[in-house]
Amino acid sequence: MRELSRVMLVLPRVVDNDLVREAGLPLSEYTPLMHLSEAPETRLRMSELADACNLSLSGMTRVVIRLEKQGWVQRVKCDDDGRGWNAVLTDGGLARLEQAWPAFLATVRQHLVDHFDGHDLTSLTAALRKVAIDPAHQR
Repeated sequence: MRELSRVMLVLPRVVDNDLVREAGLPLSEYTPLMHLSEAPETRLRMSELADACNLSLSGMTRVVIRLEKQGWVQRVKCDDDGRGWNAVLTDGGLARLEQAWPAFLATVRQHLVDHFDGHDLTSLTAALRKVAIDPAHQR
């Protein structure tokens, strides 16, 4: 179990370092851009984006404000209730994500996938997906 704890600490750090060095984009900014790119209409409520990125709402707001200043995300009022806010990926944000994606892929391969050479990656991916499901949403 110590190995798992170590991976949980080390992997995000090395991926972040590589992303910053190779693409000039920290993992804390890459991750919300990625989640927005995969969302319907490239938009998510701020609370949903915070959950997806495992951040508090206030922490996510700080990240989105940084992304908004760079022109990669816009915050718009939610159509359905008018109280909440959506984060919406801009064309510039998608372009920035696409630019950084090769560096992200390379670092994840180097620091994770390559260590599972000879293993069934489809089964491993399915197992990781089960682990990653938030237990609060399994009830």
